[in-house]
Amino acid sequence: MKRRIAILGSTGSIGTQALEVIAAHPEAFETEVLTANSNADLLIQQALIYKPNAVVICDETKYLFVKESLSKEPVKVYAGYEAISQLMEMDTIDMVLTAMVGFSGLEPTLAAIRNKKHIALANKETLVVAGDLVTKMARENNVQLLPVDSEHSAIFQCLFGEQHNPIEKIVLTASGGPFRGRSKNELSAITKEQALKHPNWTMGAKITIDSATLMNKGLEMIEAKWLFDLNPEQIDVIVHPQSIIHSIVQFIDGSMKAQMGLPDMKLPIQVALAHPYRLYSDFPRFDFLKYPSLTFEPADEKTFRCLALAREAMKKGGNMPCILNAANEIAVASFLKNELRFLEIADLIEHCMQEIQFIDEPTLDEYRSTDYQSREWMIDNLRVKNS
Repeated sequence: MKRRIAILGSTGSIGTQALEVIAAHPEAFETEVLTANSNADLLIQQALIYKPNAVVICDETKYLFVKESLSKEPVKVYAGYEAISQLMEMDTIDMVLTAMVGFSGLEPTLAAIRNKKHIALANKETLVVAGDLVTKMARENNVQLLPVDSEHSAIFQCLFGEQHNPIEKIVLTASGGPFRGRSKNELSAITKEQALKHPNWTMGAKITIDSATLMNKGLEMIEAKWLFDLNPEQIDVIVHPQSIIHSIVQFIDGSMKAQMGLPDMKLPIQVALAHPYRLYSDFPRFDFLKYPSLTFEPADEKTFRCLALAREAMKKGGNMPCILNAANEIAVASFLKNELRFLEIADLIEHCMQEIQFIDEPTLDEYRSTDYQSREWMIDNLRVKNS
């Protein structure tokens, strides 16, 4: 039977690539639900091509435009953020690909898990913010959390057949971003145009900036802690500029497994959507002779302080990763608006982590409150800074 997929965030980078994977395998997948934040034009195009059962446009001001544009199609149209969680009750959904950006992906993911939908997880912030709640609910509902991030997909693939063998540690690889090897002085005048030019991957603006600051790798450490039930001491990060080895697992006997391939997000997307099967792809194949040298170097946490802050939040636990994530989302948005300098991103995040009340074992409501308070603190301080 075909696997019926809901894509939350279908107009973003991951969502559009997931639709390409679905289109390449009509025998295995069909599109059931598509959602978008505000990109109504692309959502309409996708609905006309992929014929989902339903679409959601979160920006309610664009509801009538989407509805009228799809009036001749057998597609149900809904509006508003809450509608996404409500649609997770549909019996016709087999799997949910969560590709919404940031904290906004948490509540729909929880709703999908409550309704026993398996999750292809591209929204790392869901586990960063509330990994304890999400993983506990997934266990209680017998729901699989299948990682889509290339690094976590690599770890997941390395663990095929190794479920009963203890992990000594995992190593997440990082490209180093566009500013690898730069000093703090060199980073002081970085522009958003420079930061948006990733050397190996094509991604959305927010995750590209996170890659440039190495915050993306920090968020991945926290996500890995929950996905693979690890202690912070079992998670390493190493810079691998070629982005061929996507991550490594080391077992207690000292042996290591690495997953390799050319940088292409469609492969981990396909692995998650098709699990436990592997489907044919026409993706470009890796040729060892074209890469005679694969290199590795330590991550510079003194210069790229966001990685160190994420490590600190992971070790502290509680609501600290939630504070980190909220502060980072506001800081990155401000940097993209030219309201904040590159090095100030880490400075402001650190200050926010010091000011917001720490809660050791937060409830979902306390996570919501922490997220809100952190964002308000950041906005207020940015207003003062720029006044």
